[in-house]
Formats: sequence, C-alpha cells, structure tokens
Amino acid sequence: MSTLARKKKKANFGTSRMTALDILIFIVLTLGALAILIPFWNVIMISFATQREYAENPLLMWPKEPTLSSYKALFADGSIGSGYWNTLKLMAAGLPLSMFLTVSMAYGLSRPKFPGKKPIFFLVLFTMIFNGGIVPLYLVMKDLHLTGSLWAVILSGSFSVFNMILMMNYFQGLPESLMESARLDGAGEWRILLSVVLPLAAPIMATIALFYGVAFWNSWYDAMVFLRKADQLPLQNVLRAIIVESQTNASNATSVGQGTAQSFSTGMKMAAVFVTMVPIMAFFPLLQKHFAKGVLTGAIKT
Repeated sequence: MSTLARKKKKANFGTSRMTALDILIFIVLTLGALAILIPFWNVIMISFATQREYAENPLLMWPKEPTLSSYKALFADGSIGSGYWNTLKLMAAGLPLSMFLTVSMAYGLSRPKFPGKKPIFFLVLFTMIFNGGIVPLYLVMKDLHLTGSLWAVILSGSFSVFNMILMMNYFQGLPESLMESARLDGAGEWRILLSVVLPLAAPIMATIALFYGVAFWNSWYDAMVFLRKADQLPLQNVLRAIIVESQTNASNATSVGQGTAQSFSTGMKMAAVFVTMVPIMAFFPLLQKHFAKGVLTGAIKT
C-alpha cells in the first residue's frame, strides 16, 4: 500500500470516528468543565475585588479595580503563617508514620501464610464498620498525656483501614514468584518488602500518600478537640477562626464603608479558600499519573 493510500485511509478513519454521540459527549464534557472552572475563577476574582464591586456584580469575571485588601486582612496578624507551619509539621510527621503503618500491615495481611491473617483482618475491618467515637479516643489520648499536643492529631489520623485494604489488594496482585525467588536468595520479609514489593508498588504508594496528605491538610476536627493553644492550631482551624471573626465584623458594620474598613467578609472567605486550595492542588499533578492506576488496581480483589 502506497504512502498516499495509507494517509487517505487514516484520514477517513479519523473522520468516521466523529459521530453524533461523540459530539454530544464533547459538548457535555465541555459544559461540565465550564461548570467547574467558572466558579473557581469567580472565587479568585472576588478575592481581588472590592466590596462595592462585588455588590454590583456577584458573578465577577475580572475586577475593574483589583485590590489586595482581603489578602492583607487575612495575613495581618500572622496566624496564617503559624497555621501553615503547624500543618506542615502534621504532614511531615504524620505522612511517613501513616505510610509505614499502612504498608507494613498491608504487606503482612497480603501474604497467604501470615499466621492469624483472617482474625486480624476481621478485627481491623471491624473498626472501620463500628467506630468507637470521639469520647473513647479523647480518653485514650488523655491517658497517654497527649492532649494539647500535635501528636494527638497525628496519631488519631495516622491509619485508615480503607487505604490499607486498597494497598493489601494491590500487594496480592503482585506475582508470588518474585517473593519466592527473593527468599531463595536468602532475603527476609523486610528485605523483600523494601527491595521487591515497594519498587513495583509506585502507583498505590502515590495514591495512598495523596489520600493521607489531603486528609492531614484538611484536618480540623481532631485539632479542635485535642488542641487548646492558638499557636498550635493547623491551617484549617486558623482559617475558620479568621472567617468567623470577619463575619462578626461584617455583621457589626452599619454601612458599606465601615464593612470595608473592618474587613471585606466575602473577599476574605474567598481569599481563605484560595490560599488553602492552591498548595494541595499543586500536590495533585505530581502524583496524577499513578493515581488512577493505583485506585483501580487496589480496588480489585484478587
């Protein structure tokens, strides 16, 4: 077949694939993307707008007089920096601990000859179905003298049964012959895990790391229960306090001018959403190529 004929056949094949259903799907997906992007863009623009401009046009696509007043009010007292630092400490200590606990238990329960595999798995699964609640957890942390410490927040969210099951199913899908070959070479279980299993488990490792990272970043309830000092609060609790205070100031204002002088409540809320959202959004593209494969493979029981 000549080159011209192949090009013509390829062109005809590409044209014939575009059906009415394809066009309809494309239109639906485009509208769905716009439904997500337009509110997101509107949030960003409102954070740079003035109170008067927002009152005139709530669906703001570009402010005529951009201002940083909302961000200045948000960062005025330095609590945002403290919240970022505490959240980073939570992630720096909690993420490695969570990954260690999840990987070690998932690998053990994925081995067919692990002693007591079924009762241990049942006990772990039982905690996911029937949760003891916050009161027993608080009493445990109190007995351990961890209340008022970031370690209470770290330990309370350091293990997820759902994530462990995903990783266990992924490990079960790996060829058992690889582990047997390593054992014949004299490798122990930790050596097999570190040198054989984990290099093959990049998709599920990235997926579980993303799940734990987002959970620690968005953590606020445990911090509200266990922490008392303002300089210990993570970012989500700091932003909640700032937004509540801005709403109180706005409700006490008697005119638009006074409300702008104290704080632009809606602008501060949108600025808070933006500064909270951007760092964790930057984390997603780094793990995106592994995310879908890790979830789909780990969700299938082999």
